[in-house]
Amino acid sequence: MDDLLDRLRTSIGADHVLTEDADVAAYVVDWTGTHAGRALAVVRPGSTEEVAAVVAACAGAGVAVVPQGGNTGLVGGGVPDASGSQVVLSLGRMRRVREVDPVAGTVTVDAGVVLADVQAAAEKVDRLFPMSLGSEGSCTIGGNLSTNAGGTAVLRYGMTRELVLGLEVVLPDGRVWDGLRGLRKDNTGYDLTQLFVGAEGTLGVITAAVLRLFPATPRHATAWVAVPSVDAAVSLLGLAQQHAGVHLSTFEIANRQAIDLVLAHLPGASDPLGEPSDWYVLVELAGSASDDGLDETLESLLGEAVEAGTAADAAIAGSPAQRSALWALREGISEVQKVEGATLKHDVTLPIARLAEWATAMGPRLQEVCPGVRLVTYGHVGDGNLHYNLNAPLTDGRSDDDALRAAAADLTTAIYDSVAREAGSISAEHGLGRTKAAAAASYKSDVEVDLMRAVKQALDPAGLMNPGVLVPPTP
Repeated sequence: MDDLLDRLRTSIGADHVLTEDADVAAYVVDWTGTHAGRALAVVRPGSTEEVAAVVAACAGAGVAVVPQGGNTGLVGGGVPDASGSQVVLSLGRMRRVREVDPVAGTVTVDAGVVLADVQAAAEKVDRLFPMSLGSEGSCTIGGNLSTNAGGTAVLRYGMTRELVLGLEVVLPDGRVWDGLRGLRKDNTGYDLTQLFVGAEGTLGVITAAVLRLFPATPRHATAWVAVPSVDAAVSLLGLAQQHAGVHLSTFEIANRQAIDLVLAHLPGASDPLGEPSDWYVLVELAGSASDDGLDETLESLLGEAVEAGTAADAAIAGSPAQRSALWALREGISEVQKVEGATLKHDVTLPIARLAEWATAMGPRLQEVCPGVRLVTYGHVGDGNLHYNLNAPLTDGRSDDDALRAAAADLTTAIYDSVAREAGSISAEHGLGRTKAAAAASYKSDVEVDLMRAVKQALDPAGLMNPGVLVPPTP
């Protein structure tokens, strides 16, 4: 291992090969604090050539590589295992915006560019990069691509894989595949770009990407809507699609428990409505500078919804500050959960038509498993994705973390089994990481698992790229 470390220092500079505990601490624990490991070293290359040199050196030494972006993941996919034998490859120094082409509608960036910086680069040329996440100030494009991230704009623009045209990837043997082609049409073989999107670093290291840009949407009409149930929210979605068409960009849902946590712990948060509701929807229409009438469209659909009993009340943002305040209620949920004690996170997708019935039935079932467990539910109704998170019960006003931990396995099994019965997915946009790889395989057919293993074997026969993540080991 000393020979490998010396080679790495020669390749990328000694200052960028970290081995001291204090230096590597931030790289071996994920955002949740529940997934932690040990690393032989953390390396921080500054270019594609340096990434290739690192991967080639590790391959020659038989040492596993764990690619890492902004380390904002929730399933342990970007942190090493506990062996202390893996090298964490951080792309954090690779932050170059290589090219912006507003005519072609593309931006080419290094994998370490922070999502918010991609958005800013698009704004400078009056274009929009629509991906929007709560962690956009720290998550990176490489991580977004590797997990096929979702976010609040999926309803209109799609998942990450629908926003990428080309990639540059360092393969497990250190070779570089240059697929940075910004073509909308290329039917010359297998779509290798899509092979690496969502692969969580198990097939290679994404070092750069060509991403799609869209016309800017400076006009917004935003409302916070009280709805009596998930079923009502689904009905409101249909009404919004009918009224707003392509201008409907966001349709988020949250239950009262989630909003109570935000109101209790997020500084400056306030309830925009006078009476509490079991469920809320954040709906936003977006358009270009020439798109007039968005406010009127929103008011019309909300008026119809209230008249039909689909919505009970609504607050419409009358200024950018009010819009930001409404968005803060939704975006603050994930952060404030950490303040309340132990949390069990689930990221599920169901057919939209089954969403309401599933959510209605699931709550009582989980109360049987863990009495008093608090359901913190929020997500994206427009694509059937719920973040179905569980906070520990309260005992004498305090979070009973031990009760949640004791019931965690049974709670998760109940959720996963019910999602599988509805032909849903146990991972919508967070990836599988180390946490869900085995569980996901158990709900897939043998054929599907065999195909995944075959792809992994073909590209990474030595099994050195992020082992233990995404692809279940061969029994």
